[in-house]
Amino acid sequence: MKTCTVPTQFGDLILFEEDAHIVALDWGVAAREDSTEVLEEGRRQLLAYDAGTLEAFDLPLFVKGSDFQRDVCAEMSAIPFGETCTYGDIGKKLGAPAQAVGGACGGNPIPIIIPCHRVMGAKGLTGFSGAGGVETKVALLRHEGAGGFLL
Repeated sequence: MKTCTVPTQFGDLILFEEDAHIVALDWGVAAREDSTEVLEEGRRQLLAYDAGTLEAFDLPLFVKGSDFQRDVCAEMSAIPFGETCTYGDIGKKLGAPAQAVGGACGGNPIPIIIPCHRVMGAKGLTGFSGAGGVETKVALLRHEGAGGFLL
């Protein structure tokens, strides 16, 4: 797997590429820095998102996991920048319980790019599996102008 580090206001991010697809994003510093077209485009887009000049990612992604995991990730990817929905909203679309959707959101291998931070519980803000937990989720939502509900 090829990797690179992208420094952002949300922390250092590691992009992982396999077979010309982004397959994961995590917090930290990559053990080695690779340079491929896919990683460089991923870095460019993450830096543009961080700078507030990109609202939608356009990268080749591959979500490892079950069909349900991929379906939930596809639904999360369809949530527009600056908007949110609930686990229940996605569950209704997929014919699945909100709890199952929550589990799939927590297992999202490519956070930020697949915006699991835009998914809320029925009663509001819930956890976030990325580094910094809920604080990072709040920072991402505020960055997108979707944090008004937090006031």
